[in-house]
Amino acid sequence: MASVKYAVIDVHDFLYKKQTSDPELAAEWEKLEELYNKKLWHQLTLKLQELVVKPSLQKDDNLIQLYNNFLTTFENKINPLSLVEIIAHVVKQYSNKKEAIAFLEKVETKVKMNDEALALCKVLQGQIYLEDLNDYDATEKIIEELENTLEDADGVTPVHGRFYKLASEYYRVRGPLARYYRAALRYVGCADGGQALDLPERRACALRLALAAVLAPSVYDLGELLAHPILESLQGTPDAWACELVKAVASGDIVAFEKIRSQVQNPDLQRADNELRKKIAILCLMEMAFNRSSGQRRLTFAEIAAEARVPHDEVELLVMKALAEKLLRGHIDQVNETVTVSWVRARALGRAGAGQLARRLTDWCAAAHAAANLLQSRAPDLLTL
Repeated sequence: MASVKYAVIDVHDFLYKKQTSDPELAAEWEKLEELYNKKLWHQLTLKLQELVVKPSLQKDDNLIQLYNNFLTTFENKINPLSLVEIIAHVVKQYSNKKEAIAFLEKVETKVKMNDEALALCKVLQGQIYLEDLNDYDATEKIIEELENTLEDADGVTPVHGRFYKLASEYYRVRGPLARYYRAALRYVGCADGGQALDLPERRACALRLALAAVLAPSVYDLGELLAHPILESLQGTPDAWACELVKAVASGDIVAFEKIRSQVQNPDLQRADNELRKKIAILCLMEMAFNRSSGQRRLTFAEIAAEARVPHDEVELLVMKALAEKLLRGHIDQVNETVTVSWVRARALGRAGAGQLARRLTDWCAAAHAAANLLQSRAPDLLTL
């Protein structure tokens, strides 16, 4: 469709012509005219939201005509966010995408007093920059502009899901992988845990999330993804191995990891093999420290080398990496070749980890109770000293 200048005609003439030229939706156009005449703007908005998704209006420039000849006459009387939601369908019919951007910039000036509507307007521009114009710098600018604004919003608004989808698609193309992972995880969270997505999209998203969680160098907490229902969509499919891979890496289970790697030929895993082995070794070290009580967190180099499957002379570098990433706190005794861990960074725990933590708390409570009883029983002796 070429760029066209639209002449605005009388609203009633426009609606009448639509009723006569579009018999399939004649009743819908008649209802619009009735609501317009009665100035029932809310009901009119709801009716428009139903109408703009009708298949017969998705052709040519039908929605652009609807906007220019009808919606513009009362757009200042309806909810700004609802207006932009309708415009999201209209803007798709612009064949000249730069004109689409210019159109959305004009809409911005009309809804700028409403933060959500303004944010959605910018997200729509970002989608065009990314998907149609391949202008990654303009997309990045919009993402950076909106990120803090939306995070400061009260609760999750209808705009959040669209923003996180835009951000995840951008970071999937340009990286870094960790930012893609976090944006995509938030996107599926806004999409009812992924249930609002079509099954093929849900499975594709689940696979990409699994690989991103495993491969992203700075992502060490995979528990949130393991608890997410979106991974269930991979069960019973050829990609079910991705769920087992996430479980193996999250727990630092190198035996399970090696088994999966030997059975799966995935180019992304092959390219990142060395870095991935370093990452799982660190997670194994974290798991070793977590599984021990606070009084037993002195690990020998030999124990770490055997458990993490790293050469003995690389253990110190492994521990230094974990300390530098602030995954652990502690100190290294080079003379005795031991590592004393005082703290392990908190992670989302699975059922087994939560159970272990509960048992540890029970033991701590018992020890505290015993100490209290001992103090109580010896208190008279102490007071007489």
